[in-house]
Amino acid sequence: MTATIIDGKAFAARVREKAGKQVAILKEKHDLTPGLAVVLVGEDPASEVYVRNKGKATIEAGMKSEEIHLEATATQEEVLAVVQRLNADPTIHGILVQLPLPKQVDEMAVLDAIDPMKDVDGFHVINTGRQAVGLPSMVPCTPLGCLMMLKDTLGDLSGMNAVVVGRSNIVGKPMASLLLSENCTVTIAHSRTRDLPAVCRSADILVAAVGRPEMIRGDWVKPGATVIDVGINRIPKEDGKTRLVGDVSFTEAVEVAGAITPVPGGVGPMTIACLLANTVTAACRQAGISEPEV
Repeated sequence: MTATIIDGKAFAARVREKAGKQVAILKEKHDLTPGLAVVLVGEDPASEVYVRNKGKATIEAGMKSEEIHLEATATQEEVLAVVQRLNADPTIHGILVQLPLPKQVDEMAVLDAIDPMKDVDGFHVINTGRQAVGLPSMVPCTPLGCLMMLKDTLGDLSGMNAVVVGRSNIVGKPMASLLLSENCTVTIAHSRTRDLPAVCRSADILVAAVGRPEMIRGDWVKPGATVIDVGINRIPKEDGKTRLVGDVSFTEAVEVAGAITPVPGGVGPMTIACLLANTVTAACRQAGISEPEV
């Protein structure tokens, strides 16, 4: 068996196109331009690339984009002051604070200061709590993208056994909650799970979000399972450079799985696409209108 490759890049392009069409309708019918603000503290090269790409995608979708760049020495009070200004700005509907933050800034204090209605990253405790009990909430972008690809690939997920490897607040826990809401039977596995390979082999849906390069081998995958690889790891090549790999050994798993996301080109592109979708959702909710159908 050779797995179907789930093309995250192509899927993300469709999500971004839909967001752009929704923005055009909101402008025309409601004089509403969704606005996204991204706050970057410090000069982390990877974070700078992410912020630049997010800003570009926001503008391409027809939204308002604001980028705030603070020095690495910024105090927690300075970061919180920026968040409070954005909370009060009616032209900003989504706020994203790029992580990680410098050690002198309390990440949870900053995330909790964001207005939950503008929390397009879905990290605020109110949003995580609402999601857990099945109420409307802002959903973290990466798990949301994973779920969208799963439903596009498999259709109805009801009754399927799903294993999520990784229990982070950013991916693992919200991913498990989303799968439960789709009537899956969900197991959250992690580094202390006994006989992890056997647990993984029980999965119709296997989501790898553990942060260890190629940890999940091909013989951990149930034949025909759908594998979503959230991992992004850099490993050295023989020429001294590096290459990107996921948490799954792709060359092994592709021979066993029914469908699989590659790294790169799988989950990664969906994160920014879902950020745009979340910003449209946030703008509509704040204006008290329904999201446009396109």
